[in-house]
Amino acid sequence: MNRKIVIALNAAWNLVNFRAGLIRALVAEGYEVVAVAPPDAYASQLNALGCRYVPLHMDNMGTHPGRDMLLLLRMGLILRRERPAVFLGYTIKPNVYGSLAAGLLGIPVINNIAGLGSVFGKQGLLARLVQQLYRTALARSARVFFQNEDDKRLFIERKLVPQAIAKRIPGSGVDLVKFRYSERLTPAPQSSTQALRFILIARMLWEKGVGEFVEAARIVRQQYPFATFQLLGFLDVQNPSAVSRAQVDKWVQEGVIQYLGTSDDVRVQLSNADCVVLPSYYREGVPRTLLEAAAMSRPIITTDWIGCREVVDDGVNGYLCEPKSAIDLAKKITSLIKLTPESRAEMGRQGRLKVEREFDEQLVIQQYLREIEDILSRSHPSN
Repeated sequence: MNRKIVIALNAAWNLVNFRAGLIRALVAEGYEVVAVAPPDAYASQLNALGCRYVPLHMDNMGTHPGRDMLLLLRMGLILRRERPAVFLGYTIKPNVYGSLAAGLLGIPVINNIAGLGSVFGKQGLLARLVQQLYRTALARSARVFFQNEDDKRLFIERKLVPQAIAKRIPGSGVDLVKFRYSERLTPAPQSSTQALRFILIARMLWEKGVGEFVEAARIVRQQYPFATFQLLGFLDVQNPSAVSRAQVDKWVQEGVIQYLGTSDDVRVQLSNADCVVLPSYYREGVPRTLLEAAAMSRPIITTDWIGCREVVDDGVNGYLCEPKSAIDLAKKITSLIKLTPESRAEMGRQGRLKVEREFDEQLVIQQYLREIEDILSRSHPSN
């Protein structure tokens, strides 16, 4: 029986950081896993997961039809050569062009819609084109996973996916062994009980609420000058919503925030934080950074927004704030500062319990294993 699985994403970084648990589980179950993504500094780590890496050039942010047709051809050549039993697609271009190529070759497809980004919130030709591409690509999929109910409902209402194959899973899940409670590595200064450390971990995009976070920091520090506000994540992102390095440097020089660069192990920065903030109005799936923060028993402040609100029970393991409102965000940060250390610790404990109940990575992995086994059993029914 063919037990080869091809998994395709828009970056090897994405595979290493978000799909390593699934890859290891598939390999442990006896599947041959082929990982397909554009090469980057993380590609060399893929073989250590037990899979075989195949590089694929991809213009992630471009919309040039010629380059996209070339991507469809490249995907088709890889899939025709590999002939997997199942194709797993993540992120928009692998989902669209990988699914189209797999459909032409009769290869079953499982898609994962991990958030919709900025296109679905806009009108115009590009938005209509993307939706039509999804409608065509997903029509023959065996299963389409969504990370939140809002995205699932939207795709069904707009007839982008047949309702019978749409199913919600708990985001990407979180590794509860890797991400577990840790004391703050560097204690707060003894001179102030309000010297809390707030961190935003994300790609530096305006739509992730970076500007609102900085403005809220200005407001809060007028009353609590010992509070610290930090940014961690990629600069120089190829995205129309990218925050420039010059802008971040200006904030740092002003003294309102600290920029920590990037990290291959965010547990260090999470351990040093008192609260994780993500004031996003981007169409998230379920933000992985919030799951990791909750798993490490850190209170969360995030927006009452698609994907983000899935992780927070308001007032229990954190606070929800209004999207695009630095004033409301500042109020929620101030509320957390005013809590006793015991109350903040209880918020963190409730966050850990929530991810144990709802977002354990093993729940996601088991869903994938069941779907793949079901596809194989239908392809090779026992006599």
